[in-house]
Amino acid sequence: MGTVGLEVRGDYACFTRPELKAERVSYDVMTPSAARAIFDAVVWKPAMRWEIERIEVLNRIQWASIRRNEVGSKVPVDAVRTAMLRGSGELGLFADSDRQQRASLLLRDVAYRIWAHPELTWQAGPDDSAAKFEAMFRRRAAQGQCVNQPYLGCREFACAFQLADQPAPPPISETRDLGVMLWDLDFADPTHPAPLFFRARLESGALTVPRPGSPEVLR
Repeated sequence: MGTVGLEVRGDYACFTRPELKAERVSYDVMTPSAARAIFDAVVWKPAMRWEIERIEVLNRIQWASIRRNEVGSKVPVDAVRTAMLRGSGELGLFADSDRQQRASLLLRDVAYRIWAHPELTWQAGPDDSAAKFEAMFRRRAAQGQCVNQPYLGCREFACAFQLADQPAPPPISETRDLGVMLWDLDFADPTHPAPLFFRARLESGALTVPRPGSPEVLR
């Protein structure tokens, strides 16, 4: 089982805490689900999934508070279904009349090194192997190729990425308890994904991620 590393950097990041819905407030460190999304942006196949092992923080944790205008509502699902059945309908929103100002607490000047490995899924074929997908990832990451632009928590915060085979630069020397953090979503029921959590702790700048099914993963 080969582990591959990826270094990502960006001006801003927001790994939103799910308990704070109206105002966006970021976790102190990238979540495993956000790290998986970055790996999926480089290589995604139904035959495999990325299992995040460790997230290293390369820049000191810094914050930025901003305010921005957002639309306060969204098109009702029932209206969309009705329009699909009838072939027409009113699905528009008027931003000028439904604008709200909201605050966001973001991370700024972030850099992480993420370590992960591919695990085969039930859709893997006889010609699929973890080594095959690892080699595919290394080749694409080294050439800067991606399926979609990787981002840091929210799509508006795009990030640069590069393959990380060597542990340099070293992570920050900070150690702290990060509290309960979102681990990922359980898609056993695709219509109602269930959030999973874990007790996160930063040790000398590194966040160790528990494996799926381990006692550390909480519902």
